[in-house]
Amino acid sequence: MANVLVVANDTHGGRSLIEAIKDRAAQGDARFVVIAPQNKPQSGMVIYDEAVRDAAQHRVDATLSALRELGIEARGDVMDPDPFNATLDAVREYGIDEIIVSTHPETRSGWLRRDLIERVQEATGLPVRHVVVDLDADRAEATHTLVIANKTAGGEPLFELLKQRASDGHHRFTVIVPQDGGDGHHTADARRRLQGLLERLHEEGIAATGGIGDPDPYTAVMNALQFYRVDEIVISTLPRMRSRWLRGDLVERVKRATACPVEHVVVDLDAVDADESGAKAA
Repeated sequence: MANVLVVANDTHGGRSLIEAIKDRAAQGDARFVVIAPQNKPQSGMVIYDEAVRDAAQHRVDATLSALRELGIEARGDVMDPDPFNATLDAVREYGIDEIIVSTHPETRSGWLRRDLIERVQEATGLPVRHVVVDLDADRAEATHTLVIANKTAGGEPLFELLKQRASDGHHRFTVIVPQDGGDGHHTADARRRLQGLLERLHEEGIAATGGIGDPDPYTAVMNALQFYRVDEIVISTLPRMRSRWLRGDLVERVKRATACPVEHVVVDLDAVDADESGAKAA
């Protein structure tokens, strides 16, 4: 049984990569290990390494999920930020016999500019298959929606909007919940809100992943644009009189910083609480 290592970053879940793994699985006698490096953002400041690891894990999960749909079992891991070191570490750790490396096309690939394929072949002596994934061509299959919310993540207006988007066509949602601060209590609150929304989406059969983000929502958005595939953005806030995000002009700043369409949804938690109190009293 051959241990086959799959190395990818932004191209995880890409159609060409999944087809290459499917072809190798069809040959039989193969176990797959799927990895991603913990890449740091090119700009902005990530305060929490946990956010970087979350993003890498979600890229791995995109490939693992696609493989499970094909009946192909694989394990995944998050590795060193440097793709060369990550590959060599995985080769040693998992006893790898073959390697599949997935990259962007040559004009967009930093890995190819650094001769990653040749360096891995020379360092390991293993067969290395190079797969090119054109994410622009893949976009026709699904719209990737970035969702930014914190206290409003559990609000019905946001949930209903995402349900409507999913019903209008094939969407994949990435939910980022910025933390309120740097201590464990705030991290736990952010994760609770995140998991609550993800669980509701999954119950509806809607594909969604997510992670915590930088406490500054603008930085969280900018980092997410580098970590994830994003075609459109949904920002959920409290009403204007109560929203720090709106007082900081978050929605307009994001619109100016990206070519992606940006939709703003308002969640009035006071109205939600009043409705729930009324229902209990009745």
